[in-house]
Amino acid sequence: MSRGTPAPFLRNVRLACPPAGGGDRYPFTLPYLRGGLALELTTPVTIFAGENGSGKSTLLEAIALHCGFAMEGGNRDHWYDEPESVDVKPLTQAMRFSWSTRVTDGFLLRAESLSGFADTLDRRGPDWLERFGGQSLHARSHGEAFMAVFETVGKRPGIYLFDEPEAALSPTRQLAFLRILHAMGQSKACQVILATHSPILMAVPGARLLWFDEEGISPRDWRSTPHARVYKRFLGDPDSYLADLLDDIRPDG
Repeated sequence: MSRGTPAPFLRNVRLACPPAGGGDRYPFTLPYLRGGLALELTTPVTIFAGENGSGKSTLLEAIALHCGFAMEGGNRDHWYDEPESVDVKPLTQAMRFSWSTRVTDGFLLRAESLSGFADTLDRRGPDWLERFGGQSLHARSHGEAFMAVFETVGKRPGIYLFDEPEAALSPTRQLAFLRILHAMGQSKACQVILATHSPILMAVPGARLLWFDEEGISPRDWRSTPHARVYKRFLGDPDSYLADLLDDIRPDG
């Protein structure tokens, strides 16, 4: 990487053309792809947020495949048999990616498939385990394993992709992770793209949040997201919130 080139390195992601006869099949039926995607990445930290099924993880996976990262989590060194990569391969092939500086270092970290990544490290033996603290990730809690991986790989310049990391992190660890993400962004040596449902992680200072919905993709302040509003209302008056939510449920008999 050129020493003087600041993040973001990946600047633009666009849909060049859907595959012949494939425009009516997933993932090309996603709202943000139906009208043609032209996405600008303008900040070192970008947040993808939206409801389940909105396609934020799909786009993150397509970027990861373009970068050469293992789909279950890892970098260019961690490929193994991964049938799930088949779904996003046509999308990656139909896209064009514009870089200010092409970087090859980085990592895809997915909380939901951390166990598979841990299996791979165990199979590769002590030398690989030593890179991640000298102990199998299976011997640690989910949150400890996630942080061990990140603390190992996140110190090098590169592009880092995170898919719903909050699944492995308590609220306290999410705050610790937010601090790390902010430091990465401030360094200008790392680009982060994060898909999340967590209002805590959405609040990284200086990050640009992109909201995925039926209208496509649009910038949004994290405070105005449905996720943040739900948490705010619940925590502000949990008794009232639960009364409204559970009003129509009555005891049997």
